[in-house]
Amino acid sequence: MLDLKTLTDAVGDLDEGTVLDMLNEFVSTNPSEEEAQKVVTACQQGMALVGDLFDKGEYFVGDLIFAGELLTGAIDVLKPVMGGGSTAKAGVIVLGTVQGDLHDIGKNIFKSMSEAAGFEVHDIGIDVPARVFADKVKAIKPQIVGMSGVLTLALDAMKDTVEVLKEAGLRDGVKIIIGGNPVTKEACEHIGADAFTTNAAEGVKICQRWA
Repeated sequence: MLDLKTLTDAVGDLDEGTVLDMLNEFVSTNPSEEEAQKVVTACQQGMALVGDLFDKGEYFVGDLIFAGELLTGAIDVLKPVMGGGSTAKAGVIVLGTVQGDLHDIGKNIFKSMSEAAGFEVHDIGIDVPARVFADKVKAIKPQIVGMSGVLTLALDAMKDTVEVLKEAGLRDGVKIIIGGNPVTKEACEHIGADAFTTNAAEGVKICQRWA
């Protein structure tokens, strides 16, 4: 069994070479599904370190993007030894940038970090109308809906989306998290969301608590 703490630290250090070498060697030993899950957990703990370093200002947006890609790659290496993978799924998220907003960097960081943390993410893109969110929620039945926006007008679109979910009888079945520069505690309450964040790593932690 590989050294889990060393693996966690390597993920936290964004040391891609060490992480992939360790994982490939681990997979070559034909480990059990239980052992593979412990390794996945160690990788996710490394992602938590990345989030902490971002909070402290030691890592930046580019580091978060790279960390998400690194973790996605790590999970890909481990998939053959993770069995059905059902125990690895933390939950299902429908994610999109709301209507009128074309920004997707924050959404994409959140997506990659959520997937690395074990969530199944259905990314429905940018400039997404409220009705499309509702249709996707009805079809997928996620636990969580994530709405992103950078422009101030996105707040109105987020509120409209929550209202459409209510009208469709879907609101009570999901947790809603909103993210982006204009979101505040007051905006979150006005929109009717369950949580807000301007930090992708913090957003993932909130979703993990819900899951």
